[in-house]
Amino acid sequence: MQNLLNQIQKLKKAPVKKQIDQRILEFEKAGQSSNNEVFKELCFCILTANSTAERCIEVCAKVGNGFLNLPEQDLQNLLKTCGARFHTKRANYIAEAQKYKNQLKKLMGELDEFEMREWLIENIKGLGWKEASHFLRNIGYKNVAIIDFHIIDILEKNKLVKRLKVLNKKTYLEIENVLRKVGDKAGLNLAELDLYLWYLETNSVLK
Repeated sequence: MQNLLNQIQKLKKAPVKKQIDQRILEFEKAGQSSNNEVFKELCFCILTANSTAERCIEVCAKVGNGFLNLPEQDLQNLLKTCGARFHTKRANYIAEAQKYKNQLKKLMGELDEFEMREWLIENIKGLGWKEASHFLRNIGYKNVAIIDFHIIDILEKNKLVKRLKVLNKKTYLEIENVLRKVGDKAGLNLAELDLYLWYLETNSVLK
């Protein structure tokens, strides 16, 4: 773990820290925005599964308010035109989720982030543990981890976890606890830690 902590501490003294701090503020601001804006962030996270953030940012900019109430077939056509991956399935997921677009802010006020994550996984088609955590991080929550195989690679290289064949609820929460320990030692919450780890892996700070 010490080698990883040393890399993180080095980044905390580098110019990228300002970029990461700014991104965290943007996430907090997103969570304070309207129901519609929060819902569009949810749609972004639905689209990111097995895709890239860069591609999905471009798609979301083109679709805009179309996420809010376009019928499934129209949404499917638009996603296809915009270059979204798996546009048929994703259009279905988003059209199904539209019924919840005015409830998200209410739920944010009623549930803590762990309860909110469980609710999202149970009620929003297309969201697993990673995507639900991604959405919560992008609207300002700080204590859930976005775990994919890029993050597992970093942890494996530092002998903090073993290579997994399946990422289910049990293993997800176990790795999240490992990341929480790393964050505690680095003086970072999980939202901040994710951005530092992602920068170590990709040399970029995205959402």
